[in-house]
Amino acid sequence: MRKALLRMTLRQLQVFRAVCSHLSYSRAAEEMALTQSAVSQQIRQLEEQVGSPLFEYVGKRLYLTEAANSLAGAAEDIFQRLDSLDMSLSSLQGQLRGELRLAVVSSIQYLTPHLLAAFLKTHPEVTVRLEVARRAQVIQRLHDNQDDVVLMALVPEDRALEFFPFLNNPIIAVARPDHPLAGLAGLPLSALERHMVLQREQGSGTRKACDEFLQLKRVHLQRVMQLGSSDALVQGVLAGLGIALVTRHAVAPYLHNGELVSLDLHELPLVRSWCAVHARGKHLSPVAEAFLAFLREERARVRELAGRFAPS
Repeated sequence: MRKALLRMTLRQLQVFRAVCSHLSYSRAAEEMALTQSAVSQQIRQLEEQVGSPLFEYVGKRLYLTEAANSLAGAAEDIFQRLDSLDMSLSSLQGQLRGELRLAVVSSIQYLTPHLLAAFLKTHPEVTVRLEVARRAQVIQRLHDNQDDVVLMALVPEDRALEFFPFLNNPIIAVARPDHPLAGLAGLPLSALERHMVLQREQGSGTRKACDEFLQLKRVHLQRVMQLGSSDALVQGVLAGLGIALVTRHAVAPYLHNGELVSLDLHELPLVRSWCAVHARGKHLSPVAEAFLAFLREERARVRELAGRFAPS
């Protein structure tokens, strides 16, 4: 190893990470409570130690050089290991401390805060950074190792991932109480063919599960409206646009207060599983391990929390 690299300090790497995050010396200075000249000096020292420029201006925009991209990866690894060390030391002292980096698909965002609240009752010193994204974005985040754990359904089979199912994820058909199919009992799934059906966008896990299920049952929807989120589906049904195929968790409050009803289609609900996912071989922090243990070992508690999202 080059001796110059050993002269790097954690403070320099913190400043460097701030500049990378903001792509601005002035904003990095604000974040770090430094002057802009102090930030510039820290970056110049790093460049001398690395032996290459770290940033370059193209027009008025700041860009990372190839050397900066390499250093950013190494810096992230260093800070993750320090976080893990802090968590391990806290565990030895009998108290878990650190950050849980969690990403979830949008259709489980309604249940996730309840899971976190239950987990944090046992581990009050843990902090959480929660990202809600579409399925394709969550898969990309897994590839980029941006999170400790991901919660999703329909885990990709073509990637090196570790996962386990922790909760059933029922998909139901909902409509307004004044819809022609509301209140009818024992409807066949084919009854959907005569009505407007609202579905998630292509690539959504809910959409993928529904499309595969409808194809298996040889049901061919004639009128489909595509909406880009679970919230949009719910609002579309409330507005009277049609029937929505949606996870029960997303519409629970509206079922409870009577604004929406679950249609009695005898082949629904379509039950899939929510899964906790991370990259195979990933070094999990003590906080991530504790959260996975909570999902794995507290199944009854998790089901009880999810029961709040079941219709009355």
